[in-house]
This record gives sequence, structure tokens and C-alpha cells, in this order.
Amino acid sequence: MFAEVAIPLYVFQTFTYGLPESFAAQAQPGCRVLVPLGKQLITGYIVDLHDSLEEAGLDAESTEVKFVEELFDTEPLVTAEMLELTKWIADYYFAPWGEVIKSCLPAGINAEAETILSITTEGRAVLAAAFARQNQPTTKVQALALVAEEGMLDARVLAKHFNKVRAGAIIRELERSGWITVQRQMQDAAVKPKRQQAVRLRSAECGVRIEEKSDGAGERYSTASVSERVSAADTAPSPVLTEQQKRVLAVLAASPEPLSLADLTESADVSGSVIRTLERKGVVEVFTREVRRDPLAHLKNLEADDLTLSHKQQSALDAIKAKLDEGRYAAFLLHGVTGSGKTEVYIRAMRAALEKGKTALMLVPEISLTPMFARRLSAHFGDAVAILHSSLSEGERLDEWNRMRRGEARVCIGARSAVFTPLENIGLIIVDEEHESAYKQDESPRYHGRDTAIVRALKADAVVILGSATPSMESFYNAQMGKYQYVEMKERIGGRDLAKVEVVDMREVFQRHGKQQVFSDEMKEAIRENHERGKQTLVLLNRRGYSTFLLCRSCGHRAACPNCDVTLTYHKSEARLTCHYCGHQERVPRSCQNCDGAFIYYVGEGTEQIEALLKEMYPQMRIARLDRDTTRKRGAFERLLGQFAIGDLDLMVGTQMIAKGHDFHNVTLVCVISVDAGLSIPDFRSAERTFQLLTQVAGRAGRGEEPGRVVLQSYHPEHYALRYARDQVYEKFYEHEIHFRQEMRYPPFVALINVLVHHSEYAKAATVAAEFARLLKTADAERALRILGPAPAPLSRIKGEHRLQVLIKTKNRRVAREALDAAMLGLKEAGYDLRMLNVEVDPVSLM
Repeated sequence: MFAEVAIPLYVFQTFTYGLPESFAAQAQPGCRVLVPLGKQLITGYIVDLHDSLEEAGLDAESTEVKFVEELFDTEPLVTAEMLELTKWIADYYFAPWGEVIKSCLPAGINAEAETILSITTEGRAVLAAAFARQNQPTTKVQALALVAEEGMLDARVLAKHFNKVRAGAIIRELERSGWITVQRQMQDAAVKPKRQQAVRLRSAECGVRIEEKSDGAGERYSTASVSERVSAADTAPSPVLTEQQKRVLAVLAASPEPLSLADLTESADVSGSVIRTLERKGVVEVFTREVRRDPLAHLKNLEADDLTLSHKQQSALDAIKAKLDEGRYAAFLLHGVTGSGKTEVYIRAMRAALEKGKTALMLVPEISLTPMFARRLSAHFGDAVAILHSSLSEGERLDEWNRMRRGEARVCIGARSAVFTPLENIGLIIVDEEHESAYKQDESPRYHGRDTAIVRALKADAVVILGSATPSMESFYNAQMGKYQYVEMKERIGGRDLAKVEVVDMREVFQRHGKQQVFSDEMKEAIRENHERGKQTLVLLNRRGYSTFLLCRSCGHRAACPNCDVTLTYHKSEARLTCHYCGHQERVPRSCQNCDGAFIYYVGEGTEQIEALLKEMYPQMRIARLDRDTTRKRGAFERLLGQFAIGDLDLMVGTQMIAKGHDFHNVTLVCVISVDAGLSIPDFRSAERTFQLLTQVAGRAGRGEEPGRVVLQSYHPEHYALRYARDQVYEKFYEHEIHFRQEMRYPPFVALINVLVHHSEYAKAATVAAEFARLLKTADAERALRILGPAPAPLSRIKGEHRLQVLIKTKNRRVAREALDAAMLGLKEAGYDLRMLNVEVDPVSLM
């Protein structure tokens, strides 16, 4: 028996291993195995089984077969459905299959191999001779000294002193020289189910009767009579109990379920030895149980809202339920304006799916949206709800994943990676705010959560709902072409009007004041009036930090990141200049680093500065800031939103995090400082993103009884994205934008594949990019591709690496993939490292 195994490394092939007889009976596709690869041991995933090498497509005579070292699972960890889905992702997005499978499992579940280095007798002699010579030690001697100092050294420690690639070469040289021995051993998985000691009475019927008796010598003692379902032969007398022991039994008798050892000692006010004594007497049982790490524990016993659906909501729900009744794949684009009640339609559709014995999955684009939706889903479905996203601890993710795998949870809400949730018999998938670019993974595997959800629904004969107030151009085009069933909800709940949007021309404001202003008079007056009326305000600026960059007025020098082709952002609270791409930080200079000039000017505004200015202008107002800097600590996001929701804050400043999905009924004013920077980004989606952001943030105003108002500042008020966002007419924006896309040959009229070539040396990156483009053109025999580049990426250097792009435009995905495969093979045969290339299919950004 032979196993075909996918490895979670940057390799695009699978490997065939022999299965020892002891594993052959239990091994199945989807199980994890430990296999040798080169000189290392690695966890892989069985994707197929073969009776012979010939069946695996290999020559039995010339193939040297290695064997599986360990079988970790007795039943598949990855279901057949998920194997099929991950194979599609690997093929479509040009990603290693093993990497895709690994990404669909909880982090930390895999066992890892560690490499242990030990110095030999010969190595000690070499080291002693080197020190005796008192010369400058070579790199090999330095490494050998580290191993000798520790006796046994993990190779990862060596990699901290040298870079990873260099450390690997040093280890191989030392081993070949006979100076060290290398042993590889397995570590346990980083995360396991949580277990605790618990205590229960040794009977399901635990009536405790306390009696006092005399021993005849005048001293009294206590006994407890504990009724037990035991055999008639068990006639042992009731044990003598102390007061502390009686308290333990009383606490256990009052509890409907076993108590943890820690909780019991605290409740009964006793030490652990008291409970151990009761265990020896046979009165209680101490056992180990698995404990769920519940991220939704704070949402227990919530009451669901009893809402009456509007006509439009009911019509949308009826259409969805009709497709659920058919039990076949169907895709809906639910186009509902902000505040139209899409969430209630989602919940009713989920309930309909559960009533048919199916399960339901809801995806949201941002982790920040999960608390709000989790609260509503928990109120409706209770403990049947599970949550999955990267902000949970690894233990919480494992427990939630296992609950779904066991069928204990039938509803899941999560961010992008929740598309891999192990829900069985899935009937409904919801992708809320389907237009959001956050659904696209920006590292390998570079899949799109929305499109993967559609394919999963297709393979499972499930219904998928794509919901948005501002659908992506591709989704709306697909609905127009009949690929998706289009459902529109054009009115807000209760017939409330959409917020009125006012655009302030900042060019006029500049002429009025003779200098640049952060806040126009109109915006300042609107904030003041709104506060006097007891209403709340949101202020949006999609740029964090205090100032965009530092400029020397003497020589024009700008503080730039040494690793990236960007300026450093000033964060006043930390007194640091920070790169938002690589994390590099510097102290704020007192003088220019270029000319030593003293005239340092802070250019541009970020949310930190806006917050400070507002607090200075309105000292009577309670103001807070919501961005990535203020929500780093776990729970900070929920705390800030909770304070705003109950009215403890008057005004919230934030980035786009405040624009999505939140439902604040007392917000009647939204102020947008500027979106001009977003419009100037050299990306074909910049207008679409700007329109979506403005429409979404405008939707936060006027969701209660009073109408909403939006004040938008811009130096380009005539731009069509701003004009249509002001009027909140999606269809007109779509008509304008789709014409541009068709003329310029952009999606949805063509498919894009963006290949990014990166290297620390520009010459190497340029050479590989040029050769790749040449190979592509050679492989394009049908001339079905338009190949642009290579050219420097808009961000030409990130994290110390130069970046060049080759962009493929095509109407024929098959031809594009064949040419891509041929070009990659050509590079590999020429000896180039394919890890220098990032292939992104259907990119959402060309930055």
C-alpha cells in the first residue's frame, strides 16, 4: 500500500510513500502522517492511496520508496469535501496543495520535528585547537562553540545567530566534517484539548444525610450516609466525615454537574487534601475531563429580537427558502441599502437551513464585525453557534473547530479562513459585505474567501448569499448576466431616509482662510450642533498615526523606511516613526538627519492627530479613537464599541473600521475628513473602493428615528465616485465604472494574473522578471494573452526586497494557466528559485 502525500511547503507536487503494514489498515485520505523529506521529518497529509507504484504513476523498478514514519490520525482530519475544495484552490490560485490543506486546519494542531545538534569528540578537539591558536574564529568555529556550550542545541537557536539559510549550510558542513551529530525528533502539537481535574459524587443520586453519634466515651463524631447504586455485596459502613468533608459533599450535592477541583476547593473553602481523603474513602471520584475554551461564554442566555419582516425582506427570504427547498446549488446577490435589514434575512435563512437538517456558515470581512453578529446569532441559536477567526487563542480555535467537526455546533460565523470550517451537510453560506478586499488572502495560498465560498456551495449543492449595499463590480456584473439571482432591497427598515450627504469643496475653504484647514467651518459647526442635540458623531479618516511623514524645510529630506519604498509615519503617543509595512521604528529626530537642520515639519494628518484636535476644540465632549493602534489588546475593540453603543462616548474617530456593519441608532452625523488619497492610488479599483467606503460610512448615520447627515470634505468634489456616493446611487456609479473597465480591459471583462518578482538584489529580481516575461510570451502560442511588464511595482521595495510586476490579461483562463505553468517550469529548469515569484490570480489590488 502506498500513500500520496501533500507537503505544506512551497512545492507543487505530491510525494508517494510506502505504508507499513501497521498503518495500512487505518490510513485514509485526509489523515496526517510524518514523512521524511530530504534530511528532515515533516507532517504531511494523505490525499490518495494506491495499491501499487504503477497505480501512482511511478516506475516500480527505478523508484526508491521512503516509508511513512508515523500515522497521527485513525480517522481523517480533513474530510473528502475539504480535500476536493483545497485541491481546487491549489489548482486555481497556483498554490501548493499542502499549504492549502494546512491553512484549513487549526493553527498549532500539527506535530513538528526539531533538529538537535550535539558536539562529537572530534568536534571538541577541533574547537580546543581553534581556541589555542587565538585567531579570529571562523563561522564554523563560532557555531561549534554554541553547540559545545549547550551540550545539546536546537537548530532553531543556531538560526537566530545566523540567518536560516546560512545556518542550514553550516549544520551540513559541521555534520560532514564529523564535528557534530544531528538527531531529529518530534515535538508534541503546539495546541491540544484543554483538560482539568473534576470531582463528582460516586453516585448519580447524591443525597447526603448528616448524623451525629456518640462513641460511648462522651465524644461525638459525624457520619454521612451517601446513597449509591452499587451491588448488594457493597455493605461497607458509612465513613466518618469531618466538618470540612461535609461541606464538600454539600457543595457537590447542590451542583447539577461535576465541579472542577479548583472551583470545589474554593466553594467549600477547603484544601485539595480534603477532597483526596474523600476519594480514598470512596465517597467522591476525581477524574480528568476535557474542557471547552468558549469564546462565546459571555453571550449566554441572550434573548432574540422578535422582529416583523418588511415586504422586501420577506420577498428576499421567500426566494432564498425556495432554493433551499430544492436542495440544489443557487447563488444570490442580495443588494440591500445600508439599514435595509439584510442581517435579519440572513438569520431567517439560517433557521430555514437548520430546520432542514443542514448547517449554515456566515463569513464577515473583518474580525471586528464578529462580536456584533455573534451576539445576534447566539441569541437565536444558542450553543449551536461556533466562531472562528485569527484573534481567538489557538486553544479556542481548536475547541470550536472540534465542536463543528463533531456536529455539536451547526452554525459558524467567522472571517475569511472560516470558509474551511468542518461543518458537515452544509446547506447555506452567507458572505456579508461581499465586496470587501479583506476576503483576499495576501500571502500564500492567495485565495479569495468569497469566491471559495461560492465554489464550496457549488460542490455541496448549497445556497450561497452574497450580501452588500455596494456590490463589487464583478458580482453585480454576474447578476446582470444571470449567473447570480438578483434580489434588491432599496428601502431602509421603517421607511427611514438615507442620510443626506453634503460635499464641502476644500479649495473654497482654502481661499476663505488663506491656508490649508483640517476641518471646514461647515464640519465644525455640524459637530457642535449634533452634540448639543444629544446625538453621536462618527469621524472617518482612513489613515492612522499622527502625521503622514516628517519633512525638513531646509533641504526637503523626508524620513523614509530603510527597508521599504515609503515614508515613516509619526505616532505621537509612542514618540516613534513607524513603517506600516515592515514594522521598522525609529526615534523622532530633533534635527534633520540629512543636513542637521532644525526646521522639522510634520506633514499630513492621521487619526491620532484628528482625535487630539477634536479634544482641543470640544473639551466638553467624550471622544475616543478606533483604529489598529487602539485595538491591539484583546477585547479593546469590543470595549470601545460597547462604550459608544451605550452612549458613554459622544464622538468616535476612526479608520475604515468604523464604516462597516455597525448599527448605532443614536448616530446622526458622519464626518469624512478626506478620501482624496484613496482616489489617487495607482490602482484600477481606487474609484470603486472610494465609492464603497463613502457609501458604507454614510450608512452608519440615521439608523434610528432621526434622519442622518454626512459632511464630506474633498479637494476633488467633481470626481464621479464622490458625486454618486453623495447621491447614493449605486447603479449610476456602476454604469460609469463598467464602461471604464470595458475600455481598459479590466475585470469583469478579462481575468488578471499578477506575478510579483521580489529579491533583495534589484539585478536578480530584474533578470528573473525579464526571463519570466519572455517565457510567457513564448508559451502563448495562441496569442490569447496580453502581457504587461516587467515593470517596478507601485511600491517598488518592501521589507528590503525590490519588487517587479508582470501582469497577464486574458479572456481565456485555460490558455493563461498553461502559459503560466510552462513559464514556471522553464524558470525551474534554468535553476531559478521559484520562491522569488508570488503568483496572484484575480488580484484585488495591483500595489
